[in-house]
Amino acid sequence: MKTYIIRRLFLMIPTMWGITIMVFAISRIAPGDPVSLSIGSAGQIDAQQSWGVRAARMRLYGLDKPVHVQYANWLCHVVRLDFGDSIKHRRPVIELIKERLPITLTLNLMALAIVYAVSLPVGITSAVKHGRLFDRGCSVILLMLWSLPVMWVGQMLIGYFAGPIPAFAETSLPLRMQGWFPPAGLSSNNAEQLPFLPWLLDRLWHLALPVLCLTYTGFAYLAKQVRAAMLDSLGMDYVRTARAKGLPERVVILRHAFRNSIIPLVTIMATLLPAMFAGSVIIEKIFSIPGMGLLAFEAVTNRDYNVVMAIATIAGVLNLVGLLLADIAYAIADPRISFDRAV
Repeated sequence: MKTYIIRRLFLMIPTMWGITIMVFAISRIAPGDPVSLSIGSAGQIDAQQSWGVRAARMRLYGLDKPVHVQYANWLCHVVRLDFGDSIKHRRPVIELIKERLPITLTLNLMALAIVYAVSLPVGITSAVKHGRLFDRGCSVILLMLWSLPVMWVGQMLIGYFAGPIPAFAETSLPLRMQGWFPPAGLSSNNAEQLPFLPWLLDRLWHLALPVLCLTYTGFAYLAKQVRAAMLDSLGMDYVRTARAKGLPERVVILRHAFRNSIIPLVTIMATLLPAMFAGSVIIEKIFSIPGMGLLAFEAVTNRDYNVVMAIATIAGVLNLVGLLLADIAYAIADPRISFDRAV
């Protein structure tokens, strides 16, 4: 097992190298550049001065050098955990990541905990009650949740639960829900002056709608996967043998069927957090949450190359580490799995 982990760690190096090359190439091929956008937004530079200003800023950002030299310089700095400076914010990228990453991790970890807390019992119960009313109803609801686009759901949540309270709200029951939650932001204006418990409640109040918007798709997907894995296990011979022995149904389901259904779920667990990390870009933009998702959206819009490359590198590392942890979890969940001969 140790040999396999060491091999996988060494294989991560060329994999990450390939990811950075692809992202770097795509960012340079995309139309537009940060210098042109910054000159265009200034509005005070005439046509004669624009070429001189453009050349000076190209030298300042290192964009006047050949593409392969730019990539080599960037890679040398990344090895030292130096992602350069943000062109838009004019600050080191690592400082922006330190400020934004805890917010995105909090949002995604809360959503991930809710997804598993709800999906596991729903999926198990649907498999046990296969073909009954509960199973059919859950299948329809999960399919509906999976089909709803995130952007539309976010706008609907803001419109129904976070909009301003109209004067005639007392006569309309659906409109009474407006104003229950804040439409944007991470905390109230005076949140930093509050004690810890009121500050925590204010933070949870602001994160309620974004977490709900981030949760429902993962909940629908995971619950369907749990149901499918449990249906396969419930039809196995060892489950029928356990029931023939007279074991309680709860023991048969949880200790025998569910335990052998963990293996397919481990892969989902390894990829769900990076997927939510990517999906939070839209949600953070909709709810104006200053996290990594909003930072990525702004970086792509403004062609902030250093920020785009840094976020892509972090996302690639998360995916590779998640897959490695999934392989380790395979061996822990099922002792019969061995990676001693794995390449």
